[in-house]
Amino acid sequence: MPSAVCVSPEAAYSEQERRNRDVVLDFYENGVNRRDFAAALRHLGTRYIQHNPGISDGPEGLREFFTRMAAQYPHFRVEIQRVFIEGDMVAVHVRSFNGPSRNGEASVDIFRLEDGKIVAIYVMRNPDKLRHLGGHAIH
Repeated sequence: MPSAVCVSPEAAYSEQERRNRDVVLDFYENGVNRRDFAAALRHLGTRYIQHNPGISDGPEGLREFFTRMAAQYPHFRVEIQRVFIEGDMVAVHVRSFNGPSRNGEASVDIFRLEDGKIVAIYVMRNPDKLRHLGGHAIH
């Protein structure tokens, strides 16, 4: 994992925080970008809450979402811009491409982990408008 995406130096994190970060980054890289949904599902806890209104709770809800996205948007991918870690929470500033929004999306996804497993995801999206009225990129 390139430490450049983390906002704090590597030494600032505990071993558990680094493991949590690596779980989340693997979830994105293998589950989302490489379409290895079994790899993504392997990172979910037995109790998993999804706070995205378009995805049902539980591993099956996430599997349905991944299947739907792969069928509708086969070239969908994400790029991690920044990672913020605090205890059992990992927030990821993400830029997505080739998905439902014509111009892509900027988002912040917040993961809560327990015992190294993802138990909740909170999603904040900003679709389409990837340029601020002042002309600068919002990602």
